[in-house]
Order: sequence, then C-alpha cells, then structure tokens
Amino acid sequence: MLEGVKVLSFTHYLQGPSAAQMLADLGADVVKIESPKGAYERSWSGCDTYVNGVSVFFLLANRNQRGMAIDLKSESGRQVIYDLISQYDVIIENFKPGVMDRLGLGYETVKKINPRIVYCSCTGYGSAGPKAKEPGQDLMAQSISGLAELNGPGSHPPMPVGTAIVDQHGAALAALGIIAAVFNREKSGQGHKVDACLLHSALDLQIEPLNYFLNGGQLTPRADTGLSSRFHQSPYGIYETRDGYISLSLTPFERLKAVFSPQALAGFSAPDQMRQRLDFDACVAAEMRTKTTAEWTALFKQEGIWHAPVNEYAQVVEDEQVQFNQAFLTMDHPVAGQVRVLGHPNHYDGKPLPLRRLPPELGEHSEEVLLELGYSPEKVAELLANNVITTHQE
Repeated sequence: MLEGVKVLSFTHYLQGPSAAQMLADLGADVVKIESPKGAYERSWSGCDTYVNGVSVFFLLANRNQRGMAIDLKSESGRQVIYDLISQYDVIIENFKPGVMDRLGLGYETVKKINPRIVYCSCTGYGSAGPKAKEPGQDLMAQSISGLAELNGPGSHPPMPVGTAIVDQHGAALAALGIIAAVFNREKSGQGHKVDACLLHSALDLQIEPLNYFLNGGQLTPRADTGLSSRFHQSPYGIYETRDGYISLSLTPFERLKAVFSPQALAGFSAPDQMRQRLDFDACVAAEMRTKTTAEWTALFKQEGIWHAPVNEYAQVVEDEQVQFNQAFLTMDHPVAGQVRVLGHPNHYDGKPLPLRRLPPELGEHSEEVLLELGYSPEKVAELLANNVITTHQE
C-alpha cells in the first residue's frame, strides 16, 4: 500500500520505532538510522526479556525495515544523510527538540535540500513551548494530561494505565499524520512538517470525559467499587465474584433486575444508574459477590448482558478469537531463534500483513543503501575504513 514511499527513521525507545514499523508494515521502504553504538532499545528490554541475548524490546518494533549505522556527528556522515534526504520522502525522528537541529538535520535545513520532504517529529510535549525540552515519556504524559487521575479505586492514589498506551497511540497518530501529509504532497507538491507529541496523544485518549468536562459535565470521584470510570453509568467496570472477577458494561436497569436477587436494587430506578452512580454501584458490587464467575456468565449470556472474562496473558494467547485473527506472528531470527511478537493490528482484504524483513542487525544494510544511492564501492569502502558507517559482521 505504501510501496515506493521511502522513509528515514531516526527513532529510538517506543513511540518513534513503532510509528516507523507501522509504515514499514504497510509497505514503505524504511531505513532505520542508528549511531555506531546502536539505538537504546537494543540494550534494554522490559522484564529483562532477552532471547539468546537479543532484546525483545528491539524485536517488537523494528520489523520490515533496513538498518544503517552512521556517525551523524562527522561531516562525512552528515553528507551521507544529505544525499539520502534528496531521494527520500519522509523523515521521522523522536529526539528531544533541538537535537536534530544541532546535528544539522532540523526541518529548516532538510527542506532546503528536499522541499517535498514530509518531516515528522515525535516529542513529549511538542516541538516548542514552555515544556518542550523537558523529559517526555509515557508515564509522565499520563500524569500531566489527567489520564492517571481517571483510573484506580478512590482509596488508591491515581493509577496510570499498566502499559505504554500513550506511546502506542502516539505512534499511530504519527503514522496517520505522515500518511496524510504524503497524500497531500502528491496533490500539492508541497512537503509538510508533522508534529506528534505524547501530551496530545494522552489528551486524545480522553476524548470522551475531557469533552464532557469542557462543557459542564461533572465527573464523580473515583469509586471503591467495580466502577472503573468517572463518567459512565453503573455498572461499568470489573467486579469481584465469589471466586474471581468479571467485567460488566452498560447494562439497562430492567436486565439487571432480571438477574439480580429481588432486593439487590431496592429503592433504585433506572435514572439512579447515573444520578446516584456511586451508591448504585456499591449495590451492584455487593450482589456480584454472591455468585461465581461461571454462574454470572451463564445468567448474563441468557439475558444478553454485556460482559467479558478478565484474562491473564496465558488466557489471552489461547483466546479463540485472538487465534482466529492471527494476532501474533513468528519470526525465525538468526540469533534469537523463534520469537513470537504482535503483528500489524489491521487486516487488509481479509488478511493480516506478512513479515517481509526481520528487525535489522546494527548496520546490516549500510552498504546496500549507499550502493543504491549511487555511491561507488570504493567510496563505500572509504566510509567504512574511516568509521563513518559501520556494517554488520556475520
């Protein structure tokens, strides 16, 4: 779908690499530019998860790309990048604001070389402004945006979401912005600067409650019952049963009465699901503890009540729908061996996207990219000899 679109990726950590991977999954020719020491994600992995010494954090967000290792602080290295820029369509970077400028690779410099370039900066808080140069990261974005204050029981401190949700949503927004800018460029002939920041990613994730607040909506305090939002009617959340947990969502009053014991909701009516949502939910939570998860599941299915199991990952990977959707793909890595990772999230024409390239070894395609650019073998050998570029050694 994006075949023919050529991307230079100056990215590390998660938001930038994941955005680049989305473009690569869709067919773009993405070249990951790294220093001779390699990107951060090669040497760090959550849960200390390495497969035969290979970081799973690197493997999960760098597939379908080529890799080039180059000294960007050298004049010769910058000249190589300038030559590449003249023939590429997109630059995506997620360094702190000002770093690419200091390297001579900021947008104003780059667009003089290639006025049609689409240049995407992924930042914490934006490319300019009072917080622009402060450290920006998923957890901090959840905190400053109000997202963490939405989560957790009332007796608990504000609780961030337990995964890098802002990073991943920010990656999708960056990829969307790049695709829109490339599409527009094909009509207008003009390049664009795209700014995608974690702060706006976190705000966008709150499109519903934040817009209620902006227009006079009153969010109730976080609850100590199963109620998991500050703006939905009860029940809406994860509820303890006699032997486990089950999620229960947006259930009409009459359906609740059909499955609950006769006195469970005594004194309440349908409007109270929102008007007295905390008190109403306390009664729901008490009733849910009277039966097992299996008993509630049977009743909810019978009455058409929205519910779901609360799975650990061991159950997630065995879920029949997850398996049917082919959510995971397997890579046969030359060092790590067989590695399972999440695949591209969408299907196209009824099929998931295939794996085309393994995540690159450091500098694996340095020579290949330069030879394609028109450099002579002698010039490539000179750059190697002078340590301007490095290449993967088998």
